[in-house]
Amino acid sequence: MTSAIFRSGGHQFRVSEGDTLRVATLAGEAGQSVVFDEVLAVLGDTPSIGMPLVSGAKVQAEIVRHGRGPKLIVFKFKRRKRFKRKMGHRQNFTEVKITSITA
Repeated sequence: MTSAIFRSGGHQFRVSEGDTLRVATLAGEAGQSVVFDEVLAVLGDTPSIGMPLVSGAKVQAEIVRHGRGPKLIVFKFKRRKRFKRKMGHRQNFTEVKITSITA
């Protein structure tokens, strides 16, 4: 089974065909196809490791949906200064399904 390591939004992901994962927000609607060109490695029977990228390798995916992650509480506090701040944060994401890996 072929898998690949690619870079998107400052993060690296190891995927195989059929995997579903969440990446940083991408432009496009649900059902559209997206191509990741920054492939760092293609693993399988004959692995190829890039220095830093594998030339000609692509990971194709289909956008499943856009959404927002769980709420995180950000709390800042400085002792003896009467300083407290409480904020919430929800990160946007795009869920994609990997359709093919070409080396």
